[in-house]
Amino acid sequence: MANIKSAIKRVGVNQKKRTENIDFKSDMRTHIKRLEKMIEQNDAEGAKAALPATFKKIDKAVQKGGVHKNNGNRQKSRLTKKINELGA
Repeated sequence: MANIKSAIKRVGVNQKKRTENIDFKSDMRTHIKRLEKMIEQNDAEGAKAALPATFKKIDKAVQKGGVHKNNGNRQKSRLTKKINELGA
């Protein structure tokens, strides 16, 4: 454990940021799983309706630093591709 006051503060800040990142990632993954479940069930209308909310969660996780920008873009691309294949 840290002994210096500033190091103790940094431990607290890092713990808080870590918790926030976990929350953003968890929320993002939950929305992605819901969308993939709709795609699996061939619910094209429901999937298209849920897509903007999922994109918003992914963008928020990227914006807050929970996931890397490329990871977020890759997730969005894969989901869009799956939905387009579903509609075709």
